[in-house]
Amino acid sequence: MKYRIIPVTPFQQNCTLWWCESTKKAAVVDPGGDIEKILLAIEEEGVVLEKILLTHGHIDHVGGTG
Repeated sequence: MKYRIIPVTPFQQNCTLWWCESTKKAAVVDPGGDIEKILLAIEEEGVVLEKILLTHGHIDHVGGTG
């Protein structure tokens, strides 16, 4: 399992991209915003997004879920 922390929004909270090294299946945890940065990280790591996980409902953690 590998991960990459992606600071997002002006608050710079942690969005995390997690993935399996063998399958390249990935999950994004707390995509609060800055979707372009998150999508770029997914592309750079060459992984396939399968899940979005939310730790709680504050806007700085769920703002980019849609």
